[in-house]
Amino acid sequence: MTIWQNYISTYRSMLPCKIENLWASWQAKGTSLNAIDHSHQYLLKSRQVDISDGKNVDIFNCIAYPKTNANVPTGLLPCFGMDLMKFSPKKIIIVFDFQHPTEDFLFEVDAHLPMFEKYLKCWVDMLEAAKPTGTDTNAYKDFDSYMTKLDPVGGFLAGKFGKEKADSLVNDFLFSYG
Repeated sequence: MTIWQNYISTYRSMLPCKIENLWASWQAKGTSLNAIDHSHQYLLKSRQVDISDGKNVDIFNCIAYPKTNANVPTGLLPCFGMDLMKFSPKKIIIVFDFQHPTEDFLFEVDAHLPMFEKYLKCWVDMLEAAKPTGTDTNAYKDFDSYMTKLDPVGGFLAGKFGKEKADSLVNDFLFSYG
């Protein structure tokens, strides 16, 4: 049973797709990979990749490509992507995204503002319901340590402002609890 089962079930219930093809099913070094194609009346392609070692690694990646000539001003809807990645109990990454299929496309960013507001409202409601008052920063030590390793901004900043300034910003400002 994958830790992502509830996410996958929700995705499948809201976007019911038919399994069309098992593109690959690989086993190597204790890890399994399944790559599956799906079909849906409004999609050109929907695919998922599941990777698991049965212990720590549990990855679900999918992307859905809408059919073209959609009833929208641009003629194209963005693709929907989801990356649910567990590498260990302390290294879990959840990413949902809309990606336009055209490079350098001037995307109508504000068209998705209502979805962002709904997502942010859910977090703010959680915060206001819990009314947290504690000031123990140790609770965020693992998070900041992990983010320091994961976040690509350090390399970008080092190239622009030098390694010393980049390290200081990352370690002393962005993720100072690590």
